[in-house]
Amino acid sequence: MTETVMFTKSKAFALRIVRLYKYLRERKESVIAKQMLRSGTSIGANIAESRYAQSKSDFTSKLQIALKEAAETQYWLELLRDAELVDHDAAFASLCDDCTELIKLLTASVKTAKA
Repeated sequence: MTETVMFTKSKAFALRIVRLYKYLRERKESVIAKQMLRSGTSIGANIAESRYAQSKSDFTSKLQIALKEAAETQYWLELLRDAELVDHDAAFASLCDDCTELIKLLTASVKTAKA
């Protein structure tokens, strides 16, 4: 999968995270929401930075950071679900699936970049 596709998917994911953040803020669930917002939007930001990396190691480093942020976002999403702070409906499940997909894409890209 190309970097452009990964960037597009991460940006769409970030927009969904922003919408979930707004929903959680309306429900006064701001502490976890802020953490999720930071990590969830950071994924795409790091992928964007990787597109203009100064070296192969810089490129790999940015993707590794994006991967770590995706894993953190997955944690916050699971915590929101397990604490019953969100409804576990189709939209939320889809968001979790998108996060898992980003983790898989980033894992594969980091492995390829290191090879």
